[in-house]
Amino acid sequence: MNMSSQNLENVTPENGAWSPRSPAERVLMALKMHGALSAATLGPMLGTTGEAVRQQLARLALDGLVVATSEAKGVGRPTQRWSLTEAAQSRFPDTHAALTVQLLDIIRSSLGQNAVETLISTREDLTRTAYQSTLDSRVTLRDKVAALADLRSAEGYMAEWREEPDGSLLLIENHCPICAAATACQGFCRAELDVFRAVLGPDTSVVRTEHIVSGGRRCTYSIKESRA
Repeated sequence: MNMSSQNLENVTPENGAWSPRSPAERVLMALKMHGALSAATLGPMLGTTGEAVRQQLARLALDGLVVATSEAKGVGRPTQRWSLTEAAQSRFPDTHAALTVQLLDIIRSSLGQNAVETLISTREDLTRTAYQSTLDSRVTLRDKVAALADLRSAEGYMAEWREEPDGSLLLIENHCPICAAATACQGFCRAELDVFRAVLGPDTSVVRTEHIVSGGRRCTYSIKESRA
């Protein structure tokens, strides 16, 4: 997998990102980044044994933070795959969620929906300008997507990217730090998609394929060069 420049499971306070310190936090982060996994898969990923991970998962399950589902594969015992519960998802920061939603409601009720749209448009313009200043120096689409993933990670989206078998690129955002605002006003999601299309260029196709606000585990964007 081609990822953004920092390993999000081992980030440190020095680089400005949230750093999981305890074994339990590292398990939660791995499940956040990769979705449902077995203890046997989590062990090597986190540099420990499957048994040590199973002990952590048992404690997290008692706290209501993870849940297991059985997956049958051929003969033998079914594999248990662990995933985060809604309670665990809430442990990841949604930046000033309650305040943001309250302010949006105040603007809408006091100044009207047009004022909200103006706010979203202004944020879109500022974001596009900031991203463009970084991406303009990148030549290839791969380099642009890698830089975009770095920018989004720095903003808390836990972003990564990879090349798909068909040659397209997939931008993955494992977290949405403005989820409450985006749920209250999906214009934010529309604006972000428009920004991606603008900064990646008119010859690039960008399609959102998964959406957190619509119930997805993450947001993903399929990116490829448009063909005439």
